[in-house]
Amino acid sequence: MGTLYIIITGVAGLLLGFFLSKMAQKSLLNKLEREAQDKATLIVREAEISAENIRKDKMLEAKEHYLKKKSEFEEEVSRRKNQMVTNENKLKQKEQNLSKEIEQFKRKEIETEKLQENLAAQLDVIAKRKEDLEKIKQQQVNILEKAANLTADDAREQLIEALKDEAETKASSLIKDIMEEAKLTATKEAKKIVISTIQRTATEHAVENCVSVFNIESDDIKGKIIGREGRNIRALEAATGVEIIVDDTPEAIIISGFDPVRREIARLSLHRLVQDGRIHPARIEEVVAKTIKNIEEEVVEIGERTVIDLGIHGLHPELIRMVGRLRFRSSYGQNLLQHSREVANMCATMASELGLNAKLAKRAGLLHDIGKVWPDEPEQPHAILGMEFAKKYKEHPEVLNAIGAHHDEIEMTSLISPIVQACDAISGARPGARREIMDSYIKRLKELEELAMNFDGVNKCYAIQAGRELRVMVDADNVSDQKAGQLSFDISQKIEKDMQYPGQIKVTVIREMRSVSFAK
Repeated sequence: MGTLYIIITGVAGLLLGFFLSKMAQKSLLNKLEREAQDKATLIVREAEISAENIRKDKMLEAKEHYLKKKSEFEEEVSRRKNQMVTNENKLKQKEQNLSKEIEQFKRKEIETEKLQENLAAQLDVIAKRKEDLEKIKQQQVNILEKAANLTADDAREQLIEALKDEAETKASSLIKDIMEEAKLTATKEAKKIVISTIQRTATEHAVENCVSVFNIESDDIKGKIIGREGRNIRALEAATGVEIIVDDTPEAIIISGFDPVRREIARLSLHRLVQDGRIHPARIEEVVAKTIKNIEEEVVEIGERTVIDLGIHGLHPELIRMVGRLRFRSSYGQNLLQHSREVANMCATMASELGLNAKLAKRAGLLHDIGKVWPDEPEQPHAILGMEFAKKYKEHPEVLNAIGAHHDEIEMTSLISPIVQACDAISGARPGARREIMDSYIKRLKELEELAMNFDGVNKCYAIQAGRELRVMVDADNVSDQKAGQLSFDISQKIEKDMQYPGQIKVTVIREMRSVSFAK
């Protein structure tokens, strides 16, 4: 019983505690709910206040914007109104000026009508007077005809014939006097002009040869240039087409070749190889290829420098390049560029003496021999080739005629043409300017090379040792060793048959086999 009471009492206590805890929780929940409602009310009130403030700010901004736009609109309206007033005033002023001009025009029109009336009256008077004069003239003619027993036409014809005979007699006498005076003074004046031109033009008296000298610092370099078993010097001769002579001459190597371009390429290539120090066949071919490219650039620079020195403007770049190529060509031993510069200066001087266009004369003198450096070398005369080349680049017609006619291939149609012809002859005929043998010698060497190039399998061909040896490089893939020997014999027989030459010519056919691989 006591135990049951304890249990009941404990249960009752637990129930009472649970009830009390529920009551406390409910009270706490009610309190939290009231606090939340208060906070929500406060937040809503604050939001309403903030919204009202924002609304007021926006209203103020909108009002300010409206007032600003209104002010700007009023200013624009005022400005346009003032402009309209100004334009209206200008228009009124123009209307007034126009009214004045119309009134003046009307007055002038009235005055013109009066003048026309007066002029018509004067014309009537003149016509009447003209009729009276014609009548008087006819009466006088009738009187003269009766007195001379001739009509007016017969008298006019007789007078004309008499005047004609007298004029012909005086004209023939005058022409005869002028011709005699011209014959007496023409030769003297021409000599005077030519002498003055030559005296005012400085010239050089040296002629070119076929040998260049390459100076070296010591003779030890000669061994490097020759190479093992002569392979370096052979590679250099094959790449440049000249003969390299390494002898006992102290600190000098001789470069022999009839083509100035080849000699210059060989000289510059030797200079670079000696400076670099690496001399072997592959390096030689690389340096020669670069030198050939540099020579082309130098040709353009020489042409540009020449036209600048002579004061010639507006020359086409291709013509400038052809002028530069003249530096490496010669005619009868005379350098073509120096010859052309000399002719240009003398043409300008002579044209000035004769009162002609000195600039055109100088231009024609510079370009007169560009046909000699035509790359393809066709069969036409160099004067015609030069004229066609200059015509292609729109040169002046007088310049074209002077180029084409300086050797009488075409008819001269300009006064500049005989000047260019005379100056060309003066430049070539002065003492020491040319050697006839030189030109024929170079022509023979070129023909020798061209003859060998016509055979199949020939890649390159060079005439060396003053034309006593012909070196022929052949393609190793197409020409065998046996065929190389036969090719050498065939070329020598062709030379004997088609050419005339002193002494004998050695024909050397070189066949080189190369195997090239790349390690990657």
